[in-house]
Amino acid sequence: MRGVIYVLVALGVVGLGFWAYQENYRTQQSLRDVRKLYSQIGAAHARLGMLNAEWAYLNRPDRLRDLADLNFDRLALLPMTPEAFGHVGQVGFPPEMLPPIMNPVEVSTAMMNTDEEPL
Repeated sequence: MRGVIYVLVALGVVGLGFWAYQENYRTQQSLRDVRKLYSQIGAAHARLGMLNAEWAYLNRPDRLRDLADLNFDRLALLPMTPEAFGHVGQVGFPPEMLPPIMNPVEVSTAMMNTDEEPL
């Protein structure tokens, strides 16, 4: 009987060792994937920083002013004047739509005094 238990325990230890071996390789693969993702995130941040710098460089006010002057006739631009701006009262805002009544309440006038007005 002891021999069978020893064999089962030995098989259990071998099985657990195999399982631990597989988990070790899965963990190492997951760590490699995480490192790869971190490097991709770092590259994306570097690209984003470069794109922000290029955007700031291309949107310099003096450069935009020169481009507007260069293409003034072709774009038919008008110089900015105070008359180009309107007042808030001139803006046609859309009417505010009220949501539908979901749970209407019925009002009964049967219980009212004759002196009271209905709602």
